[in-house]
Amino acid sequence: MQGISSLHTVTRAHIEEFFYQEAALLDAWRLQEWLALLAEDVTYEVPATDRPDGDPSQTLFLIADNAERVHSRVRQLLGKSAWAENPPSRTRRLITNVRLLEVTDETLRVTANFAVYRLRFGHTDTYVGRYDYTLVLRDGTLKIQKRKAILDLEALQPHGKISIIL
Repeated sequence: MQGISSLHTVTRAHIEEFFYQEAALLDAWRLQEWLALLAEDVTYEVPATDRPDGDPSQTLFLIADNAERVHSRVRQLLGKSAWAENPPSRTRRLITNVRLLEVTDETLRVTANFAVYRLRFGHTDTYVGRYDYTLVLRDGTLKIQKRKAILDLEALQPHGKISIIL
């Protein structure tokens, strides 16, 4: 989605298409292409299930990555060192209830519900929750500046970890 002149012209349909593109890239393990959707100062966070509104500087988070850590995470997932994802799991993401919460000259604040299914060795893990995004405009293209996946799960079962990008 290129050629956007102002954040004030972005519609929910634009955002939905952007989220569907992101989901397709992640499900196909096209993680290098997914990185192109991110702003240079991106953060990616997954709070602990018992503190969904926590602050990563004050509370333990499952994931609290800056841009450098996101790029490192992708390198690990695409390399041989991420044993939990070698070979890669099959995933399927469902994105719903997209809502544009706030538009400023600088950012869009958007929320959406998600279900991510991870299938591996005959077992299915289901991650359900809400995404909170801050999107920015860079050279006429939407970019993700902040991506927060807030899980509705009471606990991570059965293994207590997240080895994919939610």
